[in-house]
Amino acid sequence: MRRPWVRMLKRKAGTTYLDHAGTTLYSRSLITEYRNTLDQNLFGNPHSQSPSSKLSTDSVETARSRMLAFFRADPEHFDLVFVANATAAIKVVADGFRGSTSDHGFWYGYHADAHTSLVGLRELAPAGSRCFSSDNEVEEWINQGVLSGTLSKSTCRSLGLFAFPAQSNMNGRRLPLTWPGRLRRSAAKDGQGMYSLLDAAAFVSTAQLDLSDHANAPDFTALSFYKIFGFPDLGALIVRKDAGHILLKRPYFGGGTVDMVINDKEDPWHATKQGSLHEALEDGTPAFHSIAALHCALDVHIKLYGSMDNVSQHAARLAAALYRRLSSLSHANGTPVCTIYKGHNADYEVRQTQGPTLAFNLRTSRGAWIGKSRFERLAILNGIQLRTGGVCNPGGIAQHLDLSAKEMRLNYAEGLRCGNGFDELNGKPTGIVRVSFGAMSSMKDVDAFMNFISLFVDKGSRSPANLSRPGLISSHSFDPATLMRKRSELSSDHECQADCQEDKIAEVQRLENDGRKKSYVIHVSTPKPQCPIARCSMIFLNEEQLWSHFETHRARRRGFWAFLRGLMGPGRSSKTKVNGTHRSGPKKS
Repeated sequence: MRRPWVRMLKRKAGTTYLDHAGTTLYSRSLITEYRNTLDQNLFGNPHSQSPSSKLSTDSVETARSRMLAFFRADPEHFDLVFVANATAAIKVVADGFRGSTSDHGFWYGYHADAHTSLVGLRELAPAGSRCFSSDNEVEEWINQGVLSGTLSKSTCRSLGLFAFPAQSNMNGRRLPLTWPGRLRRSAAKDGQGMYSLLDAAAFVSTAQLDLSDHANAPDFTALSFYKIFGFPDLGALIVRKDAGHILLKRPYFGGGTVDMVINDKEDPWHATKQGSLHEALEDGTPAFHSIAALHCALDVHIKLYGSMDNVSQHAARLAAALYRRLSSLSHANGTPVCTIYKGHNADYEVRQTQGPTLAFNLRTSRGAWIGKSRFERLAILNGIQLRTGGVCNPGGIAQHLDLSAKEMRLNYAEGLRCGNGFDELNGKPTGIVRVSFGAMSSMKDVDAFMNFISLFVDKGSRSPANLSRPGLISSHSFDPATLMRKRSELSSDHECQADCQEDKIAEVQRLENDGRKKSYVIHVSTPKPQCPIARCSMIFLNEEQLWSHFETHRARRRGFWAFLRGLMGPGRSSKTKVNGTHRSGPKKS
């Protein structure tokens, strides 16, 4: 899998790429083969009878058959609809249920680990929705019958849809794939039309999606091909044909999905294509150039890796190695460096329960959280590419960071937005750091990341961990008595005063024993930005100064000419060591 002639683009960039859950990397051989395909063929719009159009049509249909085989889906029982990505596939299902439901609409259930693309479906379910907070809740619901705790008597004849991810895109936990079959049997027993939607986008990047057992397979499976191959940017919806009629009643039509359309103000009418599901669902011209690239991607993937099982074993081994090293990492005073967020039953040694993804946050030796934004900034400067933030998984973030709905609303009111720099509010992180492996990852990537993590390990302090830094008041604490007490502590803590920004005036109210409200005007101090590098820990007046300071922690790689200068005797430049790597010239202050 790491042959010398198969050089990935990440080698040219000189980076350690650890965001395969976002997208895996494409190989140079894939791009070369795709370029040759375009050079040697003329692809036209498939909606014609010209030779170039027929070539595109054949390419699209052959790719459809090949990808069904790749997922072990029998064409007799399944059809594959090409879409832009997994989210677009989910929207196709949503449109189908909106057009197929009765007066009561459809009911929707989803797992708390769902991506926001699945969560958003609840806004289209007039009969109500339910978020299942755990696997046990889903198990209990299926065992007791799908009518239990879902549909009311007035809506018991409505359609139902249950959606869940095959793998959490936050921490890689893999959910039971037996639910669709069991749900189908339970719904049949209750005489209820309940269907299943599987979000397989994160799962398929490093695992074999096996739909060979059509009786127990999901009714609808959404996925993105760039998660598997890196290129092209294309997705698919795999539909069990027994459930396909639901999607044919969607109200929208467009492009080649209809056989006839009448534009008459008195009698508007259209006839949807009835030949196959994909003909009726693929709106407009299919992405025939991207589908041509799909052939190249599949050929190269098989040539390089052999099978998805090989990829799965390889990526799982790397993730397990990193998990062991991160979980055993501690500061000199015994405080753990990393807080890793994983499922209770997930085991990095067992691929059935865990994918090659780690979600975590870092703490200093005093127990303070290291902000995800600062961590990512330093990672970028050191050639590490990963993912931070809420990663579009609100349920997983809320559960593992212990954030209640009230706290999340308060965080929003305080200014927290997707992708901004609010890393910690009310003493809790607002997001996580995510590292994920793929087919072309290697143990060198693990070593490089651990070398970077070592910058945050305090190896000098032997004092007990101080988890609550004395003298500092959180600007988000609202108890007046505590604030007044902390203010008095602050006035006598000269060390803390040096580490704090200028006091901010805040007004709070307290209900006295006699029932009257009394206002207090207090000074609230917040800590100045501090460099999270353990051996640095410099304090700055503002965040801008801290960001500029990060440049001094940029890793330097020795190039070929620097190597030659190092071999020269007299006149060679002095060498200094910066964060474990060598560079020429004087060390920056």
